[in-house]
Amino acid sequence: MSIATKQEANISQAEEKFERMRKTIGFFLAPALFLLVYFMPIPSLTPESHKLAAVFVLTVTLWVTEAVPIPIAALLGPVLTVILGVAGAKEVFAAYSNPTIMLFLGGFILAEAMAVQGLDRRFAIGILYLNMVKGNAFRILFAFGGIITFLSMWLSNTATAAMMYPIGLGVLGALMNLKKEAAGHTKFGTGMMLMVAYTASIGGLGTPIGSPPNLIALASIETILGVKIPFVTWMIMTVPIVVVMFLFLYFYISKLYPPPQKNSSSSNDYIMEQKKDLGSWTRGQANALIAFLVAVTLWVYPGILAIVAGKDSSQYVWFSKIFPESIVAIFAACLLFVLPTNWKKREFTLTAKQAMNIDWGTLLLFGGGIAMGNLMFKTGLAEVIGTTLVSLTGASTLLTITALAILLSMVLTETTSNTAAATMVVPIVIAIATQAGVSPIPPALGAALMASMAFMLPVSTPPNAIVYGSGLVPITQMIKTGFWLDVFAYFVILAGVMILPALVGLA
Repeated sequence: MSIATKQEANISQAEEKFERMRKTIGFFLAPALFLLVYFMPIPSLTPESHKLAAVFVLTVTLWVTEAVPIPIAALLGPVLTVILGVAGAKEVFAAYSNPTIMLFLGGFILAEAMAVQGLDRRFAIGILYLNMVKGNAFRILFAFGGIITFLSMWLSNTATAAMMYPIGLGVLGALMNLKKEAAGHTKFGTGMMLMVAYTASIGGLGTPIGSPPNLIALASIETILGVKIPFVTWMIMTVPIVVVMFLFLYFYISKLYPPPQKNSSSSNDYIMEQKKDLGSWTRGQANALIAFLVAVTLWVYPGILAIVAGKDSSQYVWFSKIFPESIVAIFAACLLFVLPTNWKKREFTLTAKQAMNIDWGTLLLFGGGIAMGNLMFKTGLAEVIGTTLVSLTGASTLLTITALAILLSMVLTETTSNTAAATMVVPIVIAIATQAGVSPIPPALGAALMASMAFMLPVSTPPNAIVYGSGLVPITQMIKTGFWLDVFAYFVILAGVMILPALVGLA
């Protein structure tokens, strides 16, 4: 679940009451637990790590209960570490300018430009308009899910789902000769809506900028372990997992929620109408595409260069130094403000006001997470937590530690932000793996990837909330379908992170 709010959904009175109660409990429980841990004797901790443990418990409780907005809790934690003398302000707030945050900032601005100019919608309608897709309900379902999976590799899962679910309703209505609202209440309509929500989350695994937990893992691995994972290397490890998850989801949804008839020629008119409404390409769409392609090319090129010439080659070293991924993201984002759509009127692809619409809360949460994770290692708190968990669980091998990491992440992400879940779990599992003398990379990657796989509840992720809030997906169907998808994701990610990092020399 991203920190985009659950209040976007039309929740029932019972759910609203539960949310209110959860926040109220957290409002009082968080400071109570802080005081309890702060004054509790813990001989194994240094004074700094003891204070940090109290702050960590407070922050985690606020994240899980959302007693205050999650980004504010992410700011409060680092602030308290300074007040309590755990670290200095300069050290703590340096995390908020981490290059990984700049990578996400640039990615957010690029995604905003694509949405503002309608480039994402043009791409989606263009795929559905292809002759190989039209005329068959199963092919439409496959293409529809594939579009969302690809888009969510580059855009936020919330924006992707919000854009695609009305398109899905329109296709459904035309396919079944019903009003789109009525079509959504059919069995196939439920399946189509679940496809929207679930593929929006699955696709986010595919690139470093696809989901905040990905960058939490990358930043933690680089900061704590000194290992940098290039953009292409990440995709080599994660795209196979995305493909397996998508194919399973497609066959799973097709089986549980089949279309009433295979032929869908009746939907062709709707798709053609949507295509016609798009009109010809605009200057803004062309500019957004140029900026996007510049970013992707510069992100991918070093990885290709490393494969062809080697990481020790002068070309790779020079290019990586001049164009690190964060600089590429900001450079491509800046292009949007200098590529004109109307030079006479001095109008450009994106305005500063439009750029302000990005998810700043996630960036604050991300910075707070990096700050807390760094301090956990510096003070030795992560080491103590890791040692304790190893003794309690008996997890001591790479397989068992990775399995534990993914399980912890799976449980947490169903009830709290995926970024918060990854922030809590990734540093701890790195410490556990380090204590056990095994590679920390598979468990760190496993925890981060599983943090984005929350399928059971409307509150688990904004895409779930969006389709549930539409009133077209019964809660029982989401829980039943999502449970087995969670289980499948657990084992796919476990197998993926145990095998794929070793193939690229990371484990």
